[in-house]
Amino acid sequence: MKAAVYDNPGVPVVLEYADMPDPICGLGDVLIAVEAISIEGGDLINRRSTKQQPRWIVGYAAAGTIVAVGENVKHRTVGEKVAAFNMQGSHAELWAVPETRTWIVPDGLGMAEAAVLPISFGTAYHCVITKGQVRADETVLIQAAAGGVGLAAVQLARQAGAKVIAVASGDERQARLRALGAAHSIDRHNQDVVEEVRRLTGGKGADLVIDPVGSTLQSSLLALAPEGRLVFVGNAGGGALAVDLWQPMQNNQTLHGVFMGALFERPAVHETVDALLKTAAERGLEVVIDRTFSLKDAASAHEHAETAKPLGRVVMKV
Repeated sequence: MKAAVYDNPGVPVVLEYADMPDPICGLGDVLIAVEAISIEGGDLINRRSTKQQPRWIVGYAAAGTIVAVGENVKHRTVGEKVAAFNMQGSHAELWAVPETRTWIVPDGLGMAEAAVLPISFGTAYHCVITKGQVRADETVLIQAAAGGVGLAAVQLARQAGAKVIAVASGDERQARLRALGAAHSIDRHNQDVVEEVRRLTGGKGADLVIDPVGSTLQSSLLALAPEGRLVFVGNAGGGALAVDLWQPMQNNQTLHGVFMGALFERPAVHETVDALLKTAAERGLEVVIDRTFSLKDAASAHEHAETAKPLGRVVMKV
């Protein structure tokens, strides 16, 4: 099979489109002929900084057709179209994944959208609904709202009845976020996020803040209302995650850290992703894709995802 691999971490050009052995389908695995690959933030971080074994195939998320199943597989069959998540290996023509980390792609949903949805929307749902416990009368601040998780969080918070304040740079990106349900948008390059949130909430602050950036955690806390909740997920900004905890203690605020990983195999989370896929197929949610590349152009795709500030996810087709 062909795959995008690297020997040593670094800039996008370390990725090479190369011949690799076909993966072995384990007893509990399904073997997927990959059709669409979603480039996730973790893929970029791993490629940039994580030393693995030689000829490493990066990638968390993809969708395709099952071409083989392991002996112990009970709920998947050859020929079914699935979206999948695993800790590596999606940047390839074939991908062996535990069946518990796959979801049936419903009729009416494209494979590119199916590849993107589980991580972006599954993570956003866990942040906004499960941990964030958003309520209809609340104000939600979403940092990095133009990213995959941010775009999903805007839609889910709005559908829950909350007033959404979205942080993103550029008029076009802000307009798109407002079209997706944000009541207000803040340009982080031209406006002070904390001051704007205070102004928009009459000095109170946001009841819930979703922060997938990491480096913005201190400003997220400053924009948070007393007794509010901050959910931080990922570290797209890089660097150490450090905040002054004196203020949240004084203001009785709650901080939730979210790292999905194996949570996707939990029955409740797995079922939530099933429901989100069906909602997207019925056009109740919009999966935003910024640009599509070919797998053979993985280095260019990673470069775009890393430097072009895309609106939504970057996808590769096989």
